[in-house]
Amino acid sequence: GHERGAFTGAVERRIGRFEQAAGGTLFVDEIGEIDSNVQVKLLRALDPGVFERVGGSQSIRADVRLVAATNRDITALVREGKFREDLYYRLNVVQIRVPPLRERKEDIPLLANAFLKEISERDNKAFRPLSAEAMEALIQYNWPGNVRELKGAIDAGVTLSTGNQITIRDLPLTIRGASGLALPRESKDSDLVNIRDNELRLIMRALEESGGNRTEAAKKLGISRRTLHRRLKELQLLE
Repeated sequence: GHERGAFTGAVERRIGRFEQAAGGTLFVDEIGEIDSNVQVKLLRALDPGVFERVGGSQSIRADVRLVAATNRDITALVREGKFREDLYYRLNVVQIRVPPLRERKEDIPLLANAFLKEISERDNKAFRPLSAEAMEALIQYNWPGNVRELKGAIDAGVTLSTGNQITIRDLPLTIRGASGLALPRESKDSDLVNIRDNELRLIMRALEESGGNRTEAAKKLGISRRTLHRRLKELQLLE
């Protein structure tokens, strides 16, 4: 949080996340990605649990239970000096391991249908359940990007579909290819142009929803930041 006038653009006081979560629980995602400066601030906020707003002088105490998540090997980051050991031990009270999506494929239909409902309502579209072939492709895929990648695939399907049902043709090529259910080789040039246009539209929407943050946009799309950067160059959106 910060006080009014703490820096350029700080036109009013802002209550920070820790202060908002006082007496409750604060969830921090991707904790393995935070830099050393943020790690120090987080440790100070947790122990002794006292902090100040930026530009302020009043000490604020907040009793917060922190729940953190990561897909990184934190112990390896500690050994490499990339994650503070004292913060690791402060956080490592109870560990809950969530298996990767490839190890719980029975969850895929439930998640896919939930994402389909959420995304179709967001876009004001009425969709039937995924076709049997499309669902089979999702189940067969290995999901290196886990649940985020699945959500990105459903988002792509809703955008690319020309009807009211996601079929195998509407899924990303990586999923179709890995499942052995890829489209027939014969395709017209116009089909390729449509695929490129749809991909461009997906990327631009993800960037817009992420405020231009490529890391967040890549997460929405279910791809790595490096892959997004490469596609932006291929689509001539970067010099």
